[in-house]
Amino acid sequence: MSWTLYTFAMSHYSEKIRWTLDFSRIDYQEVRMTPVFHMAPALLMGKRGQTTLPILKTPDITIQDSSRILLWLEKTRAPLALIPKVSSQDIHAVERHFDAIGKDVARFLYARSFGSGDAHIVKLWTDNATPLKAAFVRAAYPIIRWGFKRKLNITAKGAARAQKRITDVIDWLEGQLSDGRTYLVGQTFTAADITAASLLAPIACPSQHPVYGDPAYQRTMAGATAPWRDRQALQWVRQMYQLHRGVIHTEATSRKAA
Repeated sequence: MSWTLYTFAMSHYSEKIRWTLDFSRIDYQEVRMTPVFHMAPALLMGKRGQTTLPILKTPDITIQDSSRILLWLEKTRAPLALIPKVSSQDIHAVERHFDAIGKDVARFLYARSFGSGDAHIVKLWTDNATPLKAAFVRAAYPIIRWGFKRKLNITAKGAARAQKRITDVIDWLEGQLSDGRTYLVGQTFTAADITAASLLAPIACPSQHPVYGDPAYQRTMAGATAPWRDRQALQWVRQMYQLHRGVIHTEATSRKAA
């Protein structure tokens, strides 16, 4: 099989599909892209006028956007254990619930770390870059940061709205877990759990994640994640990672984008 998954290492949407492929034992190669330099390849591959990742490329098709990839996997890899047919509608309903706060999570965390955490952000953005690309990102970082803030509406008001939306979803998740269940849909681990855990992972900081579990990331984001750190929902996210994740692809099984 010759499948390639184009990602950002720190992207929670990318982690959603990476985890799905890993858990489903589907062979693929991961290409970790560098912000800014991902834009032209994403536009060309996706053909949707979007620069978002992840993008899954197979010999037959290229799919952009984590939700569209999951739907395609459900259709072409059926039966997919992570999406039992009998639970499909409920699983996708949960998926939509958490996908809706993906940008809010990024918006809030960047709003709280731009300025004080710039050195760590630059490191995250350049960890998988070639030396030339890394040098460009470091030199152009103030301009890139300005553009990023405009694109994501990273303002004080925008961050406050994002914090409320995140809290509302965390409240909803704890409401679902209040009956003592382990999994969100049915009695087994599904794509609903992967989506919820992946989208909240930047806040929960599970140790199994090479970006969010890194002590440097946790120190940088400590103030931002403090309001939710000990919430039951975040403990559940860490439990899902402990039970079902393991180590994400290492550098030996992924490569830098050209």
